[in-house]
Amino acid sequence: MLAKRAFISFDFDHDEDLRNLLAGQAKNPDSPFEIKDRSLKEPLTGDWKGKVRRRMDNIDVVIVICGEYTQAATGVAAELIIAREARKPYFLLWGRNGKSCTRPTSALSTDKVYSWTWDNLKTLIADGR
Repeated sequence: MLAKRAFISFDFDHDEDLRNLLAGQAKNPDSPFEIKDRSLKEPLTGDWKGKVRRRMDNIDVVIVICGEYTQAATGVAAELIIAREARKPYFLLWGRNGKSCTRPTSALSTDKVYSWTWDNLKTLIADGR
C-alpha cells in the first residue's frame, strides 16, 4: 500500500514541536502517510494563498493540528478553507494532551477534533477523512 501524501496545517508560532512529532510518526515503518508539505512560515502577504493551493495540488489528505492558540492562527484557518475548496479530505487532531486546544475559526460545526493516537491517525488516514 502506498503511503498517502499529507499536508500538515499547524500554528507555526506555537505548535512547530507538534508538527515535528507528527513528522517523526510519518517515519514509522508502518506509517500510512508521508508528509508532503506543511504550513508556510512567512507573512500572510502577497500570493501566499496561491502558494498553499499549489502545495495542496499533490496531496491526498490535510492534517490540521489543533493547539492552544489555533483559533487565533489565521493561516491555519485559511489553509482549512483552501483544503475544502480543493475538495481535499481533512481531519483535526487534538495536539496537546491535557491542555485546552482550540479549532481553527474556519472549522465546520460538524468537524470533530480527534484524539492524537497512533491507532486513530492510521484509521483517519485510511478512511480518507
